[in-house]
Amino acid sequence: MTCCAPIAVPSDVQSLGHPEAALEEIRLASRDLGNGTRQTDLSVPGVHCAACIAAIERTLRKLPGIEAARVNLSMRRVAVTWRTADGTPPDLIGTLRGIGYEAHLFAIERDARDPELARLVKALALAGFCAMNIMMLSVSVWAGADASSRQAFHLISALLALPALLYSGRIFYASAWSALRHGRTNMDVPISIGVSLAFALSLYDTLHNAPHAYFDAATSLLFFLLIGRTLDHVMRERARSAVAGLARLAPAGATIIRDGRPLYIPVSEIEPGAAVLVAAGERIPVDGVIDQGTSELDCSLVSGESAPRKAALGEVVHAGVMNLTGPLTVRATARADDSFLAEMVRMMEAAEGGRARYRRLADRAAALYSPVVHTLALLSFLGWLIATGDWHVSITIAIAVLIITCPCALGLAVPIVQVVAARRLFERGIMVKDGSALERLAEIDGVAFDKTGTLTLGRPTLVNADEVAPSAMRIVSAMTMGSRHPAAQAIAAAAAQRVSQVPAFDRIEEVPGLGLEGRLGDATYRLGRLGWATGQWVRDDASTAASISVLARDGELLATFVLEDRVRRDARETVDGMRRQGLTVEILSGDRAAVVEDLATKLGIRDFAAGLLPAEKAARVAAHEAAGRKALMVGDGLNDAPALSAAYVSMAPATAADIGRNAADFVFLNESLSAVGDALGISRRSRRLILQNFVLAVGYNALAVPVAVLGYVTPLVAAVAMSLSSIIVVANAMRLSPARKAA
Repeated sequence: MTCCAPIAVPSDVQSLGHPEAALEEIRLASRDLGNGTRQTDLSVPGVHCAACIAAIERTLRKLPGIEAARVNLSMRRVAVTWRTADGTPPDLIGTLRGIGYEAHLFAIERDARDPELARLVKALALAGFCAMNIMMLSVSVWAGADASSRQAFHLISALLALPALLYSGRIFYASAWSALRHGRTNMDVPISIGVSLAFALSLYDTLHNAPHAYFDAATSLLFFLLIGRTLDHVMRERARSAVAGLARLAPAGATIIRDGRPLYIPVSEIEPGAAVLVAAGERIPVDGVIDQGTSELDCSLVSGESAPRKAALGEVVHAGVMNLTGPLTVRATARADDSFLAEMVRMMEAAEGGRARYRRLADRAAALYSPVVHTLALLSFLGWLIATGDWHVSITIAIAVLIITCPCALGLAVPIVQVVAARRLFERGIMVKDGSALERLAEIDGVAFDKTGTLTLGRPTLVNADEVAPSAMRIVSAMTMGSRHPAAQAIAAAAAQRVSQVPAFDRIEEVPGLGLEGRLGDATYRLGRLGWATGQWVRDDASTAASISVLARDGELLATFVLEDRVRRDARETVDGMRRQGLTVEILSGDRAAVVEDLATKLGIRDFAAGLLPAEKAARVAAHEAAGRKALMVGDGLNDAPALSAAYVSMAPATAADIGRNAADFVFLNESLSAVGDALGISRRSRRLILQNFVLAVGYNALAVPVAVLGYVTPLVAAVAMSLSSIIVVANAMRLSPARKAA
């Protein structure tokens, strides 16, 4: 269900009434997107339906300097992108107020209370109580009560209907009046007219002791409308609660070091370069690099893995990560609005707010509703009046047409499914950046995988550790413990599990592109490329899939270390699942041919291309689209960003580079590649449910409207039929809820 009832604006927000103060507040709160473009997020509590979305977006886009305006219905949020010559924002709040929508700067509420739900439940309870009692009185009338008893029952029904219309109906009346007062219309206008006319006609008939009255129709319509509206609100709250839950992972404030003294400030005021103190048990407030201290971190938010990860000097950390054991000093590298956690929140919000193809279709149909249904009701009234000359029969049929043609089911067909789908994906550790991505993913006929960091974890592991002598392990453990190179870290991790006491080197130097060189007494040790370490320059063997490092002392070979990248969990099962569904699977990689071929053989992938530059990857993806194919690109690195942008739909792991995550439509948080299959399964089930909802909504109107126009439907039957159609659509969307394995 949809409504547009106004919601009270907090007093502290109303203080922005002065135009200059409001514009300055908007400017300070806006986010810099680069090239002079900024984004401002506004909260518009009164937006509730497709007509509201269209009115807000259309009005804002007419303002000078506005580049884009997008409404997120679940969050009641409007994201406005603007650019002006002097950096002064357009009067967004004043413009929205001019068309009947109160607005203020957006902030995710940390309060768990939901006053709107409480208001809906109270209205629903009153409408249900009145409707049931009126229905009991109506049964007595239908059973054959005499004229005096019938009129008494109708008068009692009128008294019961009055509080329902005044209290429960105000949700619709306030919305309808606000729309009409500003020269607009919405779905609540015909609902309000239908309910009011049904009550007025019934009261007229009661006073004239007519045999029929439709108080039960008016109250039952409100009751069923409020059932659907409450269900819709609860479903949207699930999406809002997910976003709010993510936002609450960031603390409200943090302690920084300024002029040598600790100072507690709001997180929003932390600038890049600030030294932030993070005590054990606190969450890291902004993205940064560890300047001082060592600790263990709970990085499940980023990687999906609950096992604590050691963190030391120089390590990159993300906002929202929990510091478990020791105090840290983190040098901020980004503002709170630009942090990894803020990006996740924005992606979750965008999941429901995308202007997808199905959604645009439903919005266009809903936008045509008010003029079409009013015209249809008027023509029905005039036609029956001309045919029968009975104004009472004519207006009764017109009321039935007004009620039964409400397109609430059509308005709910797409957004309800997308809200549930976004929630299901979020529960599986998958973030959606655009609602239309769900539609596109359901249509793919092929998948292209990057190799390093996608099919593999991008972290090499030592595969022959048990074959290396303990004495050599002690040497390499001492040499690699301070290195940030992935190969050195892999050797250090394996050595730490096998040896304890290590020698203290006099000097260790890292030679870029070659390896590590250390001085221990009179001996020089080298760990790295074979030719460099031994002094016997040879060409690297490009035919081997593994990466080889050697340890040498004064040119004498001591040990060989074989390193391989670890394949992601469930990679083989995911690839097999893609092929069983008839999808083509290929690897597009910039790595060496031998490495790519070895991985392709392990995973059973026949099509692969190695040694590709970023532009070549993008060209391969673009060629698929030119050939009429719809491919999913799954990649992670900077070199994958062009291909991710060019693909029909794209996905990246949370460990991807920032530019890779920004280019992707989906981001998955855990190490398992099963997220690809999960997302595909949920998207295809969502598409089926959306199409089913369209069929249900359109089929209902195709059957109901002619019957109502021909006079075979009373206002009561119309109210029940229309409300049940909306409830059926919501219930159908909720079938996506069980967390079963996606096909």
